[in-house]
Amino acid sequence: MQLQQMYQEIILDHYRDPHGSGLRDPYDAEAHHVNPTCGDEVTLRVKVDGNTIADVSYDSLGCSISQASVSVMHDLLVGRSVDEAFRVLASFQEMAQGRGQVEPDEDVLGDGVAFAGVAKYPARVKCALLGWMAFKDAVSRTDAAIETEESPA
Repeated sequence: MQLQQMYQEIILDHYRDPHGSGLRDPYDAEAHHVNPTCGDEVTLRVKVDGNTIADVSYDSLGCSISQASVSVMHDLLVGRSVDEAFRVLASFQEMAQGRGQVEPDEDVLGDGVAFAGVAKYPARVKCALLGWMAFKDAVSRTDAAIETEESPA
């Protein structure tokens, strides 16, 4: 099986069987994002326990890329510290916006590397990033984000 075909299978698997789907309580913050280009949308909730991402739940509507991406994001970020989650987010964003020139780190991104090909299609980058930007927005509204910002570097 070729690498691109394997990546397509990963995306389709997450689209067909999304991980973390369905809005759950309790949560600390919620964000709703829409991709105005295509109409994809996501409502995302985040639960932070201390400085750990305890849960990410979401309800999404849209293409396979946007829905699979938020499923992969759930798997990658739940259980990590807020700082670690933002490092993974930055790595995913760099890959997605790299126009195919950024070699993804599978140790950091896991199944997220399946979205490397999306970078070659600028119209699809927003689809892949939709859930990630909603996550960033939601976490920024939590006490953990405030504590992280106030912590000495």
